[in-house]
Amino acid sequence: MQSNRIETLDRVRGVALLGILVMNIQAFSMPGVAYLNPHLFGSMEGADGLVWLLSHVFADSKFIALFSILFGAGVALMAEKARAAGHSAAALHYRRTLVLGVIGAAHGFLVWYGDILFVYALCALLVYLFLRLRPRTLLIVGGLVYLLPVALGIFNYATFEYWPEAAREGISMTIWSPDSPWTEAQLAAYVGTWSEQQAQRFEDFTLYLVNVLPWQMFWQAGGLMLIGMALYRTGVLSGLKSTRFYGRLAVAGLALGLPLIILGVQQREAADWAFAWTYFVGGQFNYIAAPLVALAYMSLVVLACKLLRPGLLGRALEAVGRTALSNYLLQSVICTALFYGFGLGLFGQVPRTGQLGVVILIWGFQLALSTWWVQRFHYGPVEWLWRAAARLQRPPMRKH
Repeated sequence: MQSNRIETLDRVRGVALLGILVMNIQAFSMPGVAYLNPHLFGSMEGADGLVWLLSHVFADSKFIALFSILFGAGVALMAEKARAAGHSAAALHYRRTLVLGVIGAAHGFLVWYGDILFVYALCALLVYLFLRLRPRTLLIVGGLVYLLPVALGIFNYATFEYWPEAAREGISMTIWSPDSPWTEAQLAAYVGTWSEQQAQRFEDFTLYLVNVLPWQMFWQAGGLMLIGMALYRTGVLSGLKSTRFYGRLAVAGLALGLPLIILGVQQREAADWAFAWTYFVGGQFNYIAAPLVALAYMSLVVLACKLLRPGLLGRALEAVGRTALSNYLLQSVICTALFYGFGLGLFGQVPRTGQLGVVILIWGFQLALSTWWVQRFHYGPVEWLWRAAARLQRPPMRKH
């Protein structure tokens, strides 16, 4: 039974990890303004516009929400295993968190400014303190924490006209203009050598930590981790509920979430993507709906695990999930090699349809590589390093 639970979690994690790339590819291949407003950079006509719409409706924030929920489940699972083995769960958790924070900081400052690992490490320092709360309490607290950025966004929109004029013009020019200094700097820097990119990458990751982390990402990731703890402890994430339960959760998540996301797109188009409304309010439709759709995706994967034999794809997704940390970093290595100047230098040149093609190719490569790897090794390479540093011992790597 324990083995089946872990396999189910790994397959869900594999789906989440691969799905994250659908949106991250935009940040790898285009200036940051293209992610905030697709009309500011790149074509939105024809197939390119359709790719953006489908990725926004079905992928944007959904897979990172699922990944965050699973991270919270992982915190609960590791604590459960440590206690069963007679070890200090808290000591192991905080060592793991410290190592993850170092990996995330190195990734963000030296490879790609869109890192999520450092954010997870910061959140994990606090969410562990809530681990012993009842699942229902975890769900309530997690939901309230997650919704804090919604309230903040509405407040900012309501007060935006009272901001100093310089502040209003500065923020809208920086993140809502196709010829902003930020966009021009990224276009110039990321087609250069690694050392030429470094100053821009350092600035971009620092701005992310200062301007995005405290106002949204900390609450978003932290709230979903708390929800993930609750869903793991109640058996939802590990497939212990009935097929009827997962079927209903899938239908409810999609029926409630997708119309809300589409309504958000319509409202932004109706507002002609005006900065204040779109930035502070328009994105909240998708933000609220994302966990609903994420839980629907989780339910569909669990249903597949329950009703179908794993097959080649199921085993490959499980392999990706078991090596999720290594695969997350591998996506950054591959994509920066494709789009940054020390590689092919395609930054700002690949349309959205081409980006989707790159995603599919990377998926195929990671599914095949992960399957090959787990047949020969106990851990992914970065997972091995993480485990060794956190446990202060050298675990066996190669299978006999």
